[in-house]
Amino acid sequence: MVKNFSRCLPALLLALAVPMVAQAADSSAAVSKQVSTAAAHAGMAMGAADLKMVRTHLHHVVNCLQGSAGAGFDAKAGNPCKGQGNGAIVDAKGDAATEAKLHTALTQAEAGLKAETVDAAHADAKKAMDTLQG
Repeated sequence: MVKNFSRCLPALLLALAVPMVAQAADSSAAVSKQVSTAAAHAGMAMGAADLKMVRTHLHHVVNCLQGSAGAGFDAKAGNPCKGQGNGAIVDAKGDAATEAKLHTALTQAEAGLKAETVDAAHADAKKAMDTLQG
């Protein structure tokens, strides 16, 4: 009996591990997609000619990073990351380095939303984009 159990144990452990690895891979892919989308919108904010459009794209960055349950999420601004995950920060839970980077980018995007001039908002958008691409 013990001999049979010993033979089955590796297969049992593998069967339990495969779904966990797949879930981690799915979460990582979701984070990657959302970060890419957020970085693209930070770039669009940098190229926007007026403050309204800069803010629109920075809201997209915030929405992608926080997800629809986030405190700064603004449904009116649109969510280009809809269907990509639950928000990059939410999906990165457990990866301290990635979470820290995403929180930094979020702070930078939020600063751009508060900026009073296009140049200041562009500067914050660039910081967010650089952080997301780094």
